[in-house]
Amino acid sequence: MESFKRNDIIKLVVAILIPLIIGFIGSIATLGAIPTFFAALAKPAWAPPNWAFGPIWTTLYILMGIALFLIWRKGLERKDVKIAIGIFGLQIILNLLWSLIFFGTQNILGGLIEIVFLWIAVLVNIILFYKISKVAGILLLPYIIWITIASYLNYTIYVLNP
Repeated sequence: MESFKRNDIIKLVVAILIPLIIGFIGSIATLGAIPTFFAALAKPAWAPPNWAFGPIWTTLYILMGIALFLIWRKGLERKDVKIAIGIFGLQIILNLLWSLIFFGTQNILGGLIEIVFLWIAVLVNIILFYKISKVAGILLLPYIIWITIASYLNYTIYVLNP
């Protein structure tokens, strides 16, 4: 087991803050649209209640940050680490874009198309992280499960709101 170095605490905090800040930015577009746009949409009976999204996303962002830290501490001089962190950056930007498209522009179809790319990027991220750190890859599994649920919810909302 690797020893925990003093500067690892800084890396861990930064790695957790990155997805939390991205999530916060996305929430700016989301929160204003929930009582208006989102409330007016027909949703399936199985749709999670609105109050559940905040705690779920916060937990997922923290898990993403821990996974990012585990990869980052392997060393930025490694090519596989650089590539994995690059894919992490891509998927976190796609995560933000989904909020901006679906809630910000109120484009259900655009959100559906975009979330497919997000799902693929998260899958690639999991594979690359797992190759470097099994724990880091496993920490992203709840994220892809949630993105899968969100994708189906986005699709169902699209079908129910022609």
